[in-house]
Amino acid sequence: MAEVTEDGVRQALAKVRTPEGVPLSASPALSGIVVTSGKVYLSINVDAAQARAWESVRIAAEETVKAIPGVGSALVALTAERKAGAAKPAPAPHVPHAPHGGGKAIEVPGVASIIAVASGKGGVGKSTLAINLALGLRDLGLKVGLLDADIYGPSVPRLSGIHAKPEVIEGRTMLPLDNFGLQLMSIGFMVEEDTPMIWRGPMVMSALSQMLREVKWGPLDILVVDMPPGTGDAQLTMAQQVNLAGAVIVSTPQDLALIDARRGVAMFQRVNVPILGVVENMSYFMCPHCGGRSDVFGHGGARDEAQKLGVPFLGEVPLNMRIREMSDAGLPILVSDPQSPQAETYREIARGVRASLERTGASARKAPRIVIE
Repeated sequence: MAEVTEDGVRQALAKVRTPEGVPLSASPALSGIVVTSGKVYLSINVDAAQARAWESVRIAAEETVKAIPGVGSALVALTAERKAGAAKPAPAPHVPHAPHGGGKAIEVPGVASIIAVASGKGGVGKSTLAINLALGLRDLGLKVGLLDADIYGPSVPRLSGIHAKPEVIEGRTMLPLDNFGLQLMSIGFMVEEDTPMIWRGPMVMSALSQMLREVKWGPLDILVVDMPPGTGDAQLTMAQQVNLAGAVIVSTPQDLALIDARRGVAMFQRVNVPILGVVENMSYFMCPHCGGRSDVFGHGGARDEAQKLGVPFLGEVPLNMRIREMSDAGLPILVSDPQSPQAETYREIARGVRASLERTGASARKAPRIVIE
């Protein structure tokens, strides 16, 4: 296979013309070319007022790069930023829970409801919870997909045991991969596991949009989205541009994690996304030898926090070696040991999520309008 280089990409982009007729390779708008293992990522940065005119350039650039021998996939992000000193529109009035009043939400055909699995910080077992929640919903008879939106640390390839590349049909539409009766998509299917994702925020947003809009999902009852940890741009953009039916917040019991979980709950509530419930992960450790229980990170903090915030508490997941071993092996506990108490814990959480969806009627929710004060 021919080696793909940054210089080769720039030479190919000389064929693409900007709205002013200049070769894209010579335009100051072109920046951020990353080439890794036959995959190319780049960004085009323009003023917000020019974004519409540059969209055709973005599409042409993506098609041109994909046509380079040796390129397996390409992602071109269009970043629209207002110039310093440019006139700003008058601020919208502050309406904490206003319905979506502007901007078109990302449409995901074939998906009835989309739910986010989120955490205020990393390292709380969010991705393990996400895939087992998806499998628990599957066991309830639902058709389920799992989108790994954690761009900087994609975990679904390892958790699902899949390391294949998605098939592309009709030019740019990807087919999700299938395993365990789930439809799966992750940026990790398109890059090597040890490849660092050194991306600017707008490139992350573009990637998330493509994995929603340019994947042939469905028909699905629920698409579970494993969100990046924290409460930054990716989470806000997903909440603003996607018709989220609700969010599940994952936390460990200790006070530091609960502070971050509280921020996550507040963020979703601020943008009018229903909280389907809180899960206390790594809730306690049961010694496999003596049967003794240890509250390594404390216990009950997430339950108490959910009660204070007035949101459902979905359950406690223990710190269990079997869950960890099977996750690392690409065989989640609901697949490797479906009759175990740990598997039943995840099914109980799935039942709670389904009940919250039915109670809130959240599938009919429209995307909110985010107001930054």
